[in-house]
Amino acid sequence: MTDREYLAALTSFTPFGPARIKLLSEYFGSAKEAWGVSGKELVEIGMRQELVGKFLDYRDSFNFKNYFNRLKERKIDFITIKDDDYPENLKGLTDAPRVLYVRGKISKNDVNAIAIVGSRKMTSYGREVTERISSELAGYGITIVSGLAFGVDLAAHKSALEVGGRCIAVLASGVDTITPRSNAWLGLKIISSGGAIVSEFPPGVEAQRHFFPFRNRIISGLSKAVIVVEGMIKSGTIHTAKHAGEQGRTVFAVPGQITSPMSEASHYLIKNGAKMVTSVNDILEELDLELKVDKDAVEKIMPSDNLEKKLIDILAQEQLHIDEIGRISGLKVSEVSGKLTVMELKGMVRNLGGGIFKKI
Repeated sequence: MTDREYLAALTSFTPFGPARIKLLSEYFGSAKEAWGVSGKELVEIGMRQELVGKFLDYRDSFNFKNYFNRLKERKIDFITIKDDDYPENLKGLTDAPRVLYVRGKISKNDVNAIAIVGSRKMTSYGREVTERISSELAGYGITIVSGLAFGVDLAAHKSALEVGGRCIAVLASGVDTITPRSNAWLGLKIISSGGAIVSEFPPGVEAQRHFFPFRNRIISGLSKAVIVVEGMIKSGTIHTAKHAGEQGRTVFAVPGQITSPMSEASHYLIKNGAKMVTSVNDILEELDLELKVDKDAVEKIMPSDNLEKKLIDILAQEQLHIDEIGRISGLKVSEVSGKLTVMELKGMVRNLGGGIFKKI
């Protein structure tokens, strides 16, 4: 067995978090050496006897061949922190996961990733904003990261996919069982569309309430920035924003109605230094992302078709606001927004600001 396989074995013992595994590997010289130490040595370095006993029992029952065969059968890859394809944005974080389990593909282009998070009980306003921001960012080739939960997470993933964009969904369970189960269809679509489902938890682990803060730090860690759409003060949304701040990520917040409890998180964050965002341009300008989108990549995101021709025909006579384009075309504004973003990259239309577009 290689040291990376021993590292995967260590992380599969979930009572050992990333910090403990890092310390064990460094103290004993490698993951292989840490895996094979005696119970006496573990007690001597300060580990509780009860935890030591659980680990020794787990180690005695662990079958390397069966474990890695199961991963292969289920088409689950694992990436260690020492691997070249480990996500760039996670490197250097003090609490970076030592191993990531992946269904789908991690891309080097994921260095340009932005997380969109918010309430599971989003308002119609939250849905509209999420769909617009996600589809426009995805149209620029930016990877959308979220947690596959109900509400804002689901809307962000779904809107990105609708314009041919790329997504990473981070789970608080093993990747073999996509949770929540009612959103499994979307998780499978993310995988089939070239994106990825990731988790630091090994296959077979069920989601638990106290796992979500760990998941949230990966959502922010994978991203250049975190956009908070909606949420209450006491929520996972605030926790994700807190992780982002501690990781040195830019936090954006969408302002909302002052009477809505769903806007509490955004307004709190803006008061405490988060960047207010009212358009995608606010995000791109603040991050100064160097987005290199060649023609082939754009054509892959949105191929020329009758719908693209329809939008050009609508704009042929006069410049129009995006809401009017949506009304005439019969499409959702979020879908129109994403498609027009890609068409702008192709040089077919121009965004005049304020949601108004014209044909070039």
